[in-house]
Parts: sequence; structure tokens; C-alpha cells
Amino acid sequence: MANHISSKKRIRQTITKRAHNRLYHKTVRNAVKAIRNTTDKAAAEALLPKVACMLDKLAGRGVIHKNKAANLKSSIQLRVNAL
Repeated sequence: MANHISSKKRIRQTITKRAHNRLYHKTVRNAVKAIRNTTDKAAAEALLPKVACMLDKLAGRGVIHKNKAANLKSSIQLRVNAL
């Protein structure tokens, strides 16, 4: 257990940031899943820029790795093009 005030504060901050990151990561995973499961090309094309933006934001903030974001964007773009 933490003994210093600063380490107690760091623990509180970490818990808050982790909850925030988990929420946004889960939101992006659901959005990617929605694009992968859709069969309507128009709907998928409408969702694609929003999901790509969300992935870029997560990668920029360090929630996910930038290469993972690039791989996900590439895979969903291929999926939309194949529809």
C-alpha cells in the first residue's frame, strides 16, 4: 500500500484514467464490430470516417498502439470495399 501522499494521488489518477481508457476502447471495439457485421455498403461507408477518427484519437492518446490503429483501419476499409 502507498505510504506517501503523492503515491496515493497517483493511484487515484491511475484508476480514473484506466476507467476512461477502458470506456473509449470498448466504444471503438463496438464500432469496429458494427462495421464488420453490417451488410449495407452505404451504412458502412457512413460509419467508416467516424470509426477511423476514433481510432486515430485513441492512438494519439496512447490508449492503443498506432500500428494497431492502422491495422484496424486497413481491415475495416478492405471490408467496406468488399461490400
